[in-house]
Amino acid sequence: MRNEENAYQSWLWGEILLFGLLGATLALFATYPGLRPTFELPQVRLVLDTMVALAAVLVAVLAGVRFSVDGRRLDWLLCAGFSLAAGSTFCFGIAPVLGGEALHRREQWAWIAGGLLAGALIAAAAFARRRTIARRRELMQLLVVVPSSLFLIWMFVDSFGGALPSLSATNAHIQPPFLTTALGVRALLSLVAVVGFGLRYRARGNDLDRWLALGATLSLFADLHYVFTPLVSNHFVSTGDFLRLVAYAVLLVGVWRAIRYAEFGRAVAEERARVAREIHDGLAQYLFAISTHATMLESGADPEQTLPRLKQAAAAAQQEARFAILALSSASGTAPFDAALRRYIDFLTADGQLAVDLEIDENVRLAPDEQIEVFRIVQEGLANARKHAGARGADVKIEMRGDERVVTIVDDGAGFDDETVSTGQGLRNMKARSASIGGGFRLRSEPGRGTALEVVLRA
Repeated sequence: MRNEENAYQSWLWGEILLFGLLGATLALFATYPGLRPTFELPQVRLVLDTMVALAAVLVAVLAGVRFSVDGRRLDWLLCAGFSLAAGSTFCFGIAPVLGGEALHRREQWAWIAGGLLAGALIAAAAFARRRTIARRRELMQLLVVVPSSLFLIWMFVDSFGGALPSLSATNAHIQPPFLTTALGVRALLSLVAVVGFGLRYRARGNDLDRWLALGATLSLFADLHYVFTPLVSNHFVSTGDFLRLVAYAVLLVGVWRAIRYAEFGRAVAEERARVAREIHDGLAQYLFAISTHATMLESGADPEQTLPRLKQAAAAAQQEARFAILALSSASGTAPFDAALRRYIDFLTADGQLAVDLEIDENVRLAPDEQIEVFRIVQEGLANARKHAGARGADVKIEMRGDERVVTIVDDGAGFDDETVSTGQGLRNMKARSASIGGGFRLRSEPGRGTALEVVLRA
């Protein structure tokens, strides 16, 4: 709880600093109109609009992927909002000028209206709380909702015809009040999104909410720059255009991080299920043996024969319980990788049956899913050396070799023949784990000469 509060305080001060810097810049431009940088670069403007549209598409796709997994209404609204933003930018801002022509009045106002509706959906996402179970059906509905919304926006704007104020370059220094109002409303929606996602981050500590709030902050000041920038045509580039592009880049990073975290969460859930199976197969059996031998003693069995077996089963159950506790703590994904691995080896070698030398290169960086799989490979490799090979010593190294990260496990046990290597379940599990993180798996073993295995990961 303390760490979450510190993270929120750090984010809040960062937001205050960002507001101060961007606000001071905006105030300077508003006070001295001659300092407002506006450049006549039609090709650059087209490139910026294209990049914004592509970034919006990617954010919408990533939000849709999250919705298909978790079914959160937040992700549905984000997917709808950014899809609409991308669609309006392309249909009303990019496609009409591909032939070298300037935007007409209807396209300009349709683009603004599309941005308003997209901003409203994104701001509403900050306050969404529910989940849905009809994820596929609602994703299919988006394929209808977004094109229909774009069509209705165009029909609505077209119905007003010449009643809408002109936005041509000839009126560059006379910004219509209606346009100022529309841009102000869009800035207000961005502010609502900042507050909403900030409150979500404070309440839940979700990393995605922090990035969404940051992106909304940049969008807010981009919209404010549009308010104070003299009206020009789409052939010009201003500070607001660059801020808008940076905002979408930030949003893209945040949603991508959220998807990676979701993948890590699924890996953690799979590991917990595996640990539960191991507890059932190992610890539960030893406890059953203890219960059986206790019943035999109650029934008059010979204590000299039964008590040694009871002690042996109790010792094995104690060791399995230690391993289960360690496995559960590492499967939570919260313990540092180095600490979890060293703690496991301390448990494994506590009885003196196996000595393990562990070396971890501090330059090696492993992604969260890679940490889990490498931990399990080392765990299974050492368990095989101890239980099946009768090894007395083993060396574990995690190091860099050029641009490759290499995990090596070498023991001095009995080794395996070719048939055991090809049919062993533990070895197949390690190979499958290595393949799941894109690693190469190499194994060398001979009877009487120990075993050496390597997992090679590209950096």
